[in-house]
Amino acid sequence: MHDGPGRPPKVTDEEILDVFKSSNSPVLTASEIAEHLTVGRRGMLTRLENLEDRGYLRSKKVGGRSTVWWYPGHTSTRPVDPNE
Repeated sequence: MHDGPGRPPKVTDEEILDVFKSSNSPVLTASEIAEHLTVGRRGMLTRLENLEDRGYLRSKKVGGRSTVWWYPGHTSTRPVDPNE
């Protein structure tokens, strides 16, 4: 799923979504996801924002600077409607 300029990412969107699918936690932080993959926290945050913009993930700010992310479609890889 690489549509942008520059080199293709070393970690695919599917690999990122698989971290959510295999996690026992309902929400994850960018740092927690980055620990499972070869992506830095800042790079992971950009990837998560992109996945959210495309409807695959949802997020919520918690606290001053923290954001948690979740994958609402555990049974499907279709994008979710952000207006749902």
